[in-house]
Amino acid sequence: MTDRIEVQRTIAAPAADIFAVLTDPQGHVAIDASGMLQDATGDPARRVGDRFVVHMDREALNDFPMGRYDVTVDITEYVQDRLIAWTILGQIKPQIGHVYGYRLEPTGDGTLVTSFYDWSTITDTWREAGIFPVIPESALRATLGILDRTVRRGYPKP
Repeated sequence: MTDRIEVQRTIAAPAADIFAVLTDPQGHVAIDASGMLQDATGDPARRVGDRFVVHMDREALNDFPMGRYDVTVDITEYVQDRLIAWTILGQIKPQIGHVYGYRLEPTGDGTLVTSFYDWSTITDTWREAGIFPVIPESALRATLGILDRTVRRGYPKP
């Protein structure tokens, strides 16, 4: 058993167009396949340490009766048009410590996008809860499909 999931998809678009969606709080909502991300507030990420708020609804997963709540996306890695990663800060203590992100590699056909979800550094409290991965590989794959469609449709609009 691994503590990390990675999935890939080549998207026929420049890395900059894809990265624009991935750095935008509303872009996160637009491409979410889990159904949990309902809305977001804040400015697009531009560097490590930037943060924005995502308004969540856990009922979409039907696993824990958390209802609606907010989390803060805290950008932990940022390389323009190449890499973005973040952890989630919420009301739960201790903080969970799982990381989500995307790597972008230009190819002859567009951009190879790798979506990753890593829970290798979660605290023992969370590891013992046995709930990871919260998001399955299928949801990461579906999100890449939605990202492809979203970029092809011209998001974000000027």
